[in-house]
Amino acid sequence: MKAALQNYHVRMQRVLDHIDRNLDGDLDLDALSGVAAFSKFHFHRQFTATFGLSVHRYVQLARMKRASHRLAYMDAQGVTDIAMDAGYDAPDAFARAFRRRFGQSPSSFRKSPDWEPWLAAFGPLDNARSKLMQKTFTIDDVTIRDVPPTTVAIMEHRGDPATLGLTIQRFIAWRKAAGLHPKTNPTFNVWRSERCPASPADYSVDLCVGTDRPIEVNGEQIKAGEIPGGRCAVLRVVGNTDNLEPAALYLYRDWLPASGEEARDFPIYCQRLSFFPEVPEHEAVAELFLPLK
Repeated sequence: MKAALQNYHVRMQRVLDHIDRNLDGDLDLDALSGVAAFSKFHFHRQFTATFGLSVHRYVQLARMKRASHRLAYMDAQGVTDIAMDAGYDAPDAFARAFRRRFGQSPSSFRKSPDWEPWLAAFGPLDNARSKLMQKTFTIDDVTIRDVPPTTVAIMEHRGDPATLGLTIQRFIAWRKAAGLHPKTNPTFNVWRSERCPASPADYSVDLCVGTDRPIEVNGEQIKAGEIPGGRCAVLRVVGNTDNLEPAALYLYRDWLPASGEEARDFPIYCQRLSFFPEVPEHEAVAELFLPLK
């Protein structure tokens, strides 16, 4: 029974990966049931029973999530192109669907996104993905590295995590203006609080870009800093890198006590190696660093 269930989940996972990889392509019921190697007469009910939403709804949400990321973070791409990539025949149809879901037009969202309705809208998609995307880690997934110190420019986010998207927008705009592309200058997040503190106002994370250039301190927006060098336990995470809390908990709960190591006095942080929507969501990669004495 266990092997059969695992095989069933692998086939369903194959469908989710196929959707991620082919958001611009043909994702009708016949095509997706073929990917899973299930009968098309039953697949839609199997999918709904497994994920809690229909195939059509899942594909709609996945396309809309990519579209919203492109609107917020990729200003070189026009709204019309984004609408077509999301599966709409005309920008007007896309705008109506977007406003219905998020309470903003695409152009308004691009200028000043309201992230709370956005987070609520994608709750069903995130819940569906998490049903089969629970990652399990082992001691073999963790390596210990001697990490060199990295000079960074820092944009701090302090306060409600629901507004983090606005800080990310400002960070991306600043690094574009400064010519610090992710392919040439590494991207880090340094967490200075829990992911879900008792008070949202206590949430704290630093958005960082590595650079050897002199950093002009820009009021409260940009600060110069350093990620210190030293030994680190490193855990690589592939897919669904929006939430690295399960990986962090594994390091603290399982790996650290069993390793005999001791954590150093610097927060846990990550380096983001590839990003959604530049790559399909299941191919996004991040490495989590736990500093050690």
